Amino acid sequence: MSMKRIYVKEEWCLSCHLCEYNCAFANSGMTDMALALKGKPLYPRIHIEGNESVTYAVSCRHCEDPLCVRCCIAGALFKEDGMIRVNQDKCVGCLTCVLVCPYGALAPNENGVMQKCELCMTNSAGEPACVKGCPNRAIVYEDRG
Repeated sequence: MSMKRIYVKEEWCLSCHLCEYNCAFANSGMTDMALALKGKPLYPRIHIEGNESVTYAVSCRHCEDPLCVRCCIAGALFKEDGMIRVNQDKCVGCLTCVLVCPYGALAPNENGVMQKCELCMTNSAGEPACVKGCPNRAIVYEDRG
């Protein structure tokens, strides 16, 4: 079963980090970006990595056979409708998923609980906030079969 996923056109990435800000804001539960983010540490679910010559976005690939789900000792990670999700109430912050994810897609939030991209399905943004807010259209949300 194929599904829409986030893909990055690395050659178009400006390394502006706006995707990180839009992601953190979309998942903050607040309606004012300045109040949600200004002067606070960011906890986005997408990360820009790289150097002057190449930059790329690190985000969950929603693997067919996810190691993170298989290795989660608390049963906090699960697959639903082809998407890997986190039950934050079950997460014990052991970081096993961080160690096994080949893409570096998981990171702890401000409380040490794991978070990852869930394609903005739970924050009612419609399409992922990183896609919507990318000024250079370097991040796309599409089904590539």
